[in-house]
Formats: sequence, C-alpha cells, structure tokens
Amino acid sequence: MKLYRLVPIAAATDTNWDLASNQGEVIVRARSSGDARVVAAEAELDFLEIDALPGDGNSTTSSSAFRNEKLYTVIDETDPAFPVEGRRAVVAGTVRVDNIRPTEF
Repeated sequence: MKLYRLVPIAAATDTNWDLASNQGEVIVRARSSGDARVVAAEAELDFLEIDALPGDGNSTTSSSAFRNEKLYTVIDETDPAFPVEGRRAVVAGTVRVDNIRPTEF
C-alpha cells in the first residue's frame, strides 16, 4: 500500500462544487492514486446507508468530489507520520457525512 493526499484544486466559486461537497484535504492508504479516490469516496455517506433513493443507480460514490479530477488532485504522500502498513482507509483528515443534499426543498 501507499499513502496519497487528496487536495482540492478548484476555486471556491467553481460550479462543480454545486454537485459535490468540498471535504478539504485527506490522506488515504490505497493501492494506487485511482484507488485513493475510491477509498476517500467510500468514506462518505452513501444512499445505501440511509432511507433514501439515489437519482441514478444504487450508489452515490461515483458522484463524490474525490472522484472528480476537476475538483481534487492526488499527490503521493511521503510524511512518515502515517504508517504504510494496514488496510485501505482514510488515515488523516475528516470526511463529512453530510454529502447527500436534497434537490427539492
């Protein structure tokens, strides 16, 4: 496993943030940079975990800001403060679980 830092790169006024929440920086342990995006997205709340239905498909992980290359970049993390050994997971930072927002009020 390797460590990766996911860093928001889009401006706060970027309209892509209307579709997904800015979660700030997080560090994840994953197999690859692509897997790092998946690990971070899996840490967010998913429709399958609450009493609601998604608008498209059965999961919301594909619509996560972490998976959007216009919103986040992935950087190899070299800080020795975090262990490389262990399971795939978010090891630093906070992934909020208020990512599911109603489209109608």
